[in-house]
Amino acid sequence: MARVKRGVTTHARHKKVIDQAAGFRGRRKNTFRTATQAVEKSLQYAYRDRRTKKRNFRALWIQRINAGVRLYGLTYGRFMHGLKLAGIELDRKVLSDLAVREETAFKALVDQAEAALKKAA
Repeated sequence: MARVKRGVTTHARHKKVIDQAAGFRGRRKNTFRTATQAVEKSLQYAYRDRRTKKRNFRALWIQRINAGVRLYGLTYGRFMHGLKLAGIELDRKVLSDLAVREETAFKALVDQAEAALKKAA
């Protein structure tokens, strides 16, 4: 039986890892053993940070809503409670976008929230 040489498949496997390590510094980009470790770690970071990104954006939206609402003398928590009482179901992403870009529409929401809070009290 003929001997099987695996140089082609090994080279392809190594090349795949080295290509993923492009842009890394030092030996991590061109030495297979260190590139493998670096690529595995980078994939762990990517997996973790896909979840962290959602958290960070939610925090940013809340900060923007809070800043927009405080111009009209409300706090973030009171505003969100007022929206819930008024039956307005907008998510934080849309609310922050309104606070930044559409001040008149956001002011209308603030007025509705305040009215609902007064009605409930």
